[in-house]
Formats: sequence, structure tokens, C-alpha cells
Amino acid sequence: MGHVGKGTLKRLEKILSLHDFEVAAKRRLPRPLFGYIAGAAEDNRSLDANRAAFNDYQFLPRALVDVSRRSQHTVLFGKCYTSPFGIAPVGISALSAYQGDLILAQAAHDANIPAIMSGSSLMPMEQIAEAAPGTWFQAYLPADQGRIDCLVDRIARAGFETLVITCDIPVWANRENNIRAGFATPLRPSLRLAWDGLIRPRWLLGTFARTLLTSGMPHFENSFATRGAPIVSSTAIRDTTGRDHLNWENIARIRRRWSGPLVLKGILHPEDAERARGLGADGIIVSNHGGRQLDGAAAPLRALPRILDAAGELPVMMDGGIRRGTDVLKAMALGAKAVFAGRPFMYAAAAEGGAGIERGIQLLRDEVDRNMALLGINRLSELDESFLLPTHPDERPARHPSAWLDTWPARERRRA
Repeated sequence: MGHVGKGTLKRLEKILSLHDFEVAAKRRLPRPLFGYIAGAAEDNRSLDANRAAFNDYQFLPRALVDVSRRSQHTVLFGKCYTSPFGIAPVGISALSAYQGDLILAQAAHDANIPAIMSGSSLMPMEQIAEAAPGTWFQAYLPADQGRIDCLVDRIARAGFETLVITCDIPVWANRENNIRAGFATPLRPSLRLAWDGLIRPRWLLGTFARTLLTSGMPHFENSFATRGAPIVSSTAIRDTTGRDHLNWENIARIRRRWSGPLVLKGILHPEDAERARGLGADGIIVSNHGGRQLDGAAAPLRALPRILDAAGELPVMMDGGIRRGTDVLKAMALGAKAVFAGRPFMYAAAAEGGAGIERGIQLLRDEVDRNMALLGINRLSELDESFLLPTHPDERPARHPSAWLDTWPARERRRA
């Protein structure tokens, strides 16, 4: 964990699960920033459904199995990772934690798990690619193809090997919860924001003032091939609109231009998974954007079985609601190749910086290991639906819109 102060160590000793980081981050962050991370769209139906979906399944563990040779290694795009989970992209993370983009990527690199840098980040992508090789980059596509081409070329020049395209933002959602919390883009200085900062001196001095002194006013660094607008500029909104005409032809053109692994994030419909496979995508992340876009969109865990049939041999990953090792294992039993978590690692970064992220990774890794033993498995490839019992058997997930899981629970799973 490197050099960590006694105060940090003492606080980290009280963190026993990823849930605890949310409480710690709420104490440290100004209300608008915490609200930005925690909030979702409209009535939070999708946000709540993401967690509730894991209650749809109970485990059927195997007994008296020699589990002394456990390994949670998983392979994605030819690289072997130590654990089957990674860090999802979180926007403007450098405003909630000092150099948030960097410390998230570095912690993941050191722990040998995948991390995805957000396209709405406040640190230059080149800095992250150099400090944490192997980090994936998630792009929000600009509004015109010329800018898309230039952005893709910049990502390649920076040294990223895996490109993740977020597909579920033709327009920005109704994030009224952000407004209620006092957060807006562009960031608007106000008495409320100033007061929230003053009563949280650890954030004010350790994150905000430190950032201004070392780097100046944060900018959206990676929206285009050139530097984007500062977070207080009205052009910050204009730069991220006008995408409602983008379509599959844009993805096809990116596929022709990008030579590395191409992953599409935000896929929930099986026909989109088929389209992605047909256009040459290398992977899919089943996601509803953490409940931050279409409120009422299906929980990724519930959509996962349908996507698997449509995706064929493509590695299918998912994010949304991951908080426990049992969540990771339920997703993998249903066929996910890996999972990603965003909010809990952002809370960890906001609460305790890099040491907090390391603690979060270790907690989740330990839970996966312990629960593998309790399930009676040594390898993740042993997991399939035979280890799961639907909480409500009459609500079994469809593998295809017109087909139920007739052969539940015994199924073979592809584990390339």
C-alpha cells in the first residue's frame, strides 16, 4: 500500500466492505459532488433495480470439495488478470479525488485488474496511458465523424490498446437529482458550494485547492483530439451535445480505423449484440449506465442471459450494482466474462485516495476468493447456472425474447 499515514490506516481498518466507502465519501465530499456520483436519472428506478437484481438468485453450493487450489484469474483480449472485476469509467473523478483518474488507473494496474478511463475525465489521457499501461479508454463520440476520427487517432497515439465506446448517450438524461444536490455542468460557483467546501477542509485543501495549485482550473481534457472546455465554461455542455444522429455506421468506421480490441458499452438489447458482433466488435459491456440514462432500463444482470445468446463467441462483460464478491460470482455464473464497478471505487478514491482504492480492490478480491471456497470451486470456469436457484422460479430470465430457460439449471458455459 506504500506510505500511508496513521490516520488513513486507522480509518481504513474500519472499512470492512465496499458499502462502507460510500458512508466515508459522503462525510468527505461536498454535497453536490457526492450527489453527482450517487445520483441517477429521474426516479432512480434503474439504479435501484441494478442492486435488486442480485436478489433474484440464491446459491446452491457444492459440499466436501477440495478447494485448496483456488484461482480467480480471468483472461480478456489475451491478457490474464488476477481477478474477474475491474474499475468502470467515472466522469470528472479528479474533482472528487486528487488526480482521481490517475490513482484509479494506477491502483488497477498495480493490482492487475482492468480499469477504464472515462472520456469525461479531467486529466489528459496521455498522462494516464504512460503511468498505467494497459488501461482501457472509454470514449463519448463527438457529434461529427471528422472529430471522431481525430479522437480515435489520438487515443491510439496515446498508447491505449482497448477502446470502449459508450453507446447509450444520444442525448443527456434528465438528471434532476444532480440539480437537487446542487451539481450542474458547467460547474457554477455558489454560496452553497463554497459553504459545502469550507465545512469539508480535507476535500477543500487536499483535492480542490491542491488541484488548482498544481494544474490550474480543470478542463474536460479528452472529449476531442484537442483540449476541451474548462469545467466552469458554458461550452462544456455544448461540446457534449448533438450526438442524436450517430448510428451503427459510425461504429463500423471506427472498427475500420481502430486496430485494437473494440468494446461496445451500454448494450441491453440482444439485436444490438448481434449487430455489434456483425460489425466486428471484440467485446460487449452490458450496462444501463449505472441508471444514469434511461430510467426504467433493465438491470444488466437481468439482460445478461439474452445478450449472451446473441453475442456468440464475443466476451460479454457487465456493470451495474456490483458491491460484493457474491455479486461478481452470480454474474459469472450467468455467463459474464468479467464485471466492472464504478461508484464504490470512486467513493474509495474520494474517501482515502489511492490507499482507499487498494483497500477496496483487496476487499472485493478477498470476498471472491472466500466465496469461491464456500461455493466449492477452484476455477471460475467451473461456475454455471447449476450453482444458482432463482428466488422466484416463475420469473426465469429469457435467453432470447421468445425463449425461456427450458433447461434450467444445468447448462454448459463457454469459458474461452
